[in-house]
Amino acid sequence: MGLVMSLVGKGLPSAQVLNLFVGSLYNEFQKKKINDFDDFHIAMLDVFNSLNSAMPGKNFDVPSTKEVEDSYEKWREESDAVKKRLVFIEFMKNKVNLNKGDNSMMITGIVTPPAAMAAKRAGENVTQLKMIKAVPDVIFIPSATMVALIVAKVSKRMFMGNIPS
Repeated sequence: MGLVMSLVGKGLPSAQVLNLFVGSLYNEFQKKKINDFDDFHIAMLDVFNSLNSAMPGKNFDVPSTKEVEDSYEKWREESDAVKKRLVFIEFMKNKVNLNKGDNSMMITGIVTPPAAMAAKRAGENVTQLKMIKAVPDVIFIPSATMVALIVAKVSKRMFMGNIPS
């Protein structure tokens, strides 16, 4: 009982949790039959798929194909299963990055619904836009929000290029 209470108070040490987590990912990875790079890459994508589905709200970026290929070469060179596991764990620790949200998209998503509601209410009083009353709020607000998000994403790519946020 004392061990359980001490873990409740402090929690597990982060190294133990990380080893347990990465170990379970490696066990899933190890179940796949890997003959070549394509099999390795598919197994790695499956690991990321399970990682992203197990952690709701947090998504991890998949490393580039070149990074996966370099890891495959290191992994293939090792003959010992323990060393292969260490190569996998090193890859997961060094190359797995949390996907960061885009601030402009977040602001657009928060500001657009009230602005769309205000624009609809104002448009209902304009003679030329009386037909806007026929569109229910349940359809108008999400549609306006989606259009605003698409415009924000496209304009950001056009003006800033395809650079990460």
